[in-house]
Amino acid sequence: MTKLIVGLGNPGRKYTETKHNIGFMAVDRLVKPYHLQFVEDKIFKAETASTFIEGEKIYFIKPTTFMNASGLAVRAFLAYYNLEPADLLVIYDDLDMELGKIRFRPKGSAGGHNGIKSIIKEIGTQEFDRLKIGIGRPKGKVSVVNHVLGKFSEQEQMIISESLEKVDNAVNFYLQSDNFEETMQKYNG
Repeated sequence: MTKLIVGLGNPGRKYTETKHNIGFMAVDRLVKPYHLQFVEDKIFKAETASTFIEGEKIYFIKPTTFMNASGLAVRAFLAYYNLEPADLLVIYDDLDMELGKIRFRPKGSAGGHNGIKSIIKEIGTQEFDRLKIGIGRPKGKVSVVNHVLGKFSEQEQMIISESLEKVDNAVNFYLQSDNFEETMQKYNG
């Protein structure tokens, strides 16, 4: 069995550590214990890394297409390696969830998230596993764009750090158990 773990975000130093890049942050953390380095792959339009976990080949990718075209990288990767949407787990930010909260979902609409919208459009289905990480709604007169492209405050950083640790544990549990239902029951709070 092979799995594809996709972290969503925007490429480039300008977007590093922004709320919209929480998917990139999560995937960066996931590969650390395996001492993997991401390599830019222009064919897939993504940075990629891979390893074996419990005998399964696991690919980690961070699309370099910018958020709104994330599906291009996902579609290319699935097609090249002959993977199914069922082999996919996408990690991304969610405005409508409280900061730091995580939630696994087995399918669903894009919910206004342009990266997910692009993936659904490109692979032709909503039937793929997701892990959403809450970034909360903007406060005051801050626009949604400025909120998602803004960095976490010091106080928010502490919450997100704990959240990313939980994501790390949850995804590793999922990869070792190969049971999405069980992972949802254990980690959805």
